[in-house]
Amino acid sequence: MSRTVNGRICSRSLVIVLLFVNAAFSPICILGQVGGVGGSGGGGGVRGKVTAENGIALSGASVEVQGTKLRTFTDDQGVFRLTDIPPGQANIQVRRLGFRPDSASVQIPPSGVAELSVKLPVVAENLIPITVRARKLTYTGRLAGYYERLEHRNGGVFITREQIDQDRPRTLSQLLQRVPGVTLIRLRAGSTGIRLRDRTCAPLIWLDGNALPAGEIDLDSFHPNSLQGIELYLGAVGAPFRYLMSRDMSNCGTILLWSRGGDTEFPQDLPSTAAQIEDLVASHAIFTSDQVDEAARIESGVSLEPAYPPALNAAHIDGLVIAEFVVSAAGQVEEDTFGVISSTHPLFSEAVRDAIRKATFRPALIKGTPVRQLVHQPFEFRGGS
Repeated sequence: MSRTVNGRICSRSLVIVLLFVNAAFSPICILGQVGGVGGSGGGGGVRGKVTAENGIALSGASVEVQGTKLRTFTDDQGVFRLTDIPPGQANIQVRRLGFRPDSASVQIPPSGVAELSVKLPVVAENLIPITVRARKLTYTGRLAGYYERLEHRNGGVFITREQIDQDRPRTLSQLLQRVPGVTLIRLRAGSTGIRLRDRTCAPLIWLDGNALPAGEIDLDSFHPNSLQGIELYLGAVGAPFRYLMSRDMSNCGTILLWSRGGDTEFPQDLPSTAAQIEDLVASHAIFTSDQVDEAARIESGVSLEPAYPPALNAAHIDGLVIAEFVVSAAGQVEEDTFGVISSTHPLFSEAVRDAIRKATFRPALIKGTPVRQLVHQPFEFRGGS
């Protein structure tokens, strides 16, 4: 693992296993200062990110300035920001239930923002991940054909939403020019056309299963962020039969564009329950696994396996979710306490929430009496890539 302190790189071995390994220490990285940004009430600020030892972002971590009332919680990306901190040395304290707390001394500038990166080791718990494996799905809806071809990848070049969002291209032509065999040409009025495998004619372009007019199409009229996926068939053959045209019109290749819509939007971010959970633990209204004689566990014979999201199943995308929730003394999940500590994709988070809603548990016991318990449960999605 590496960390940066005052611009220099320090390193130690990377923890390859999942989050559930106790670490010897937690690195605190002071990354420097960024000028020009300050709090409205005077003074400087600090911003940064809180992650687990394996680098996965931790949401709902408490970040506060010791000796003040300044406090915030990390968002679903593990990011935090505090402003209006008096200039000088400030002790920043970071904690998250289930992880060992830590602190760092940071020099707060008179104006501007200091940057801080924190990695918290997990408290030793018997956290056994539930493994969710990709499986053969029957896809439905307008994107069914696209998902089926994406899963099997029998010919063609595929560009997924995840690749688009990661690369963040400004234009569609900028994205497509990275594909071997694709050449861009300048059309009249400054628009951009495309040629496949050095052909001199324009490929057929389809949008959501509908053929666009034959001839030159300005690719940059389609913003990359509006697309769920792209299929490119560079030759005269290989495109799905229904997208082939007569009279040799497919000789110049075929491009299928699939737009985003209501059926592809990610679920809204789940509200953080971290502050609520902390208060419940502090008041002994609920207990953690190390405070009970017998921890809550899933009822025998009950499956707690989330459904693999179709879009991620088709793309063979792996992922990880660590959920937290309270199991009542009756063995039911208290839905308003459900939260996500860490997740690699919002669709995985939604799948886990749906599964946990239906689950029943054997409640935790203290001296034989059922009690409410906070549960941390990891889910490992394996897409078979």
